Amino acid sequence: MLESIKNIVCVGRNYVQHAQELNNPIPQAPLLFTKPTHSLAEANGRELILPGNRGQIQYEVELVFHIARRYEPGIKVDDLVDQMAIGIDFTLRDVQTELKGKGHPWVLAKGFINSAVLTPWQPFAGLGTLMTIDFSLEKNGQEVQRGNMKNMIFDLPTVVEYTAMHLGLGQGDIIFTGTPAGVGPVLDGDMFTCKLAEQGLGSCIIKLTK
Repeated sequence: MLESIKNIVCVGRNYVQHAQELNNPIPQAPLLFTKPTHSLAEANGRELILPGNRGQIQYEVELVFHIARRYEPGIKVDDLVDQMAIGIDFTLRDVQTELKGKGHPWVLAKGFINSAVLTPWQPFAGLGTLMTIDFSLEKNGQEVQRGNMKNMIFDLPTVVEYTAMHLGLGQGDIIFTGTPAGVGPVLDGDMFTCKLAEQGLGSCIIKLTK
C-alpha cells in the first residue's frame, strides 16, 4: 500500500517535553514539513539501510494517519481518516542542526531513503479510543519512547484543518503527528519495535552504511 501514498505531511515539536529535550521553543502553530515518498519503508521485520556517514541518526516514534477522502471544511476527523499506523521518523540530527543554524529547510535531514517507516495499517480506532491508549517504541527489547495523543500540543482536528488550509489534504495523504520525549541515537544492528496498546505492530532492523 505504500505505493498509493501521495503526500507525507509531518508535524514537528508537537509534544512539549520533546521540544524541551532538544532545547527548541514550543510552536504557536503546527510546525509542518514534508518527506518525499521515496523515504517510505515498511516495518515488516526486515533490514533497513540508513546512512552511516552523515552524523548521528535519531529515532522518533509517531502516530500516523491515512486520509481517505478530500478534505472539506467542517468535516469530522472520524469521517476523514480511515486507517492508522505507528511510524518512525528517522532524523539525521547533526545535519538538521547544521541546516537550522543556516536557516535552511530540513529536507536533507528528514527526507532520506527509509527515513519514514510505517507499520502495517490498522483500522482507525477513533479519537475517543486513542485518547485512552498509549503508543510506544522499543529499541532492542527495551522501551525508549511512550506517548499518548491526548498530550499533543495541537490535536488531530487542528493539525488536519491547518494542513488542509496551507498545503491541501486529499485521499492517499498521510500525516505523521509528532513524537513524544525520549528520542535517541540509532546504532548499526539496532532492532526497533512499534507498539500500540502494548501490541507489537511491526519491527525493523537497522543497517548503517559505512
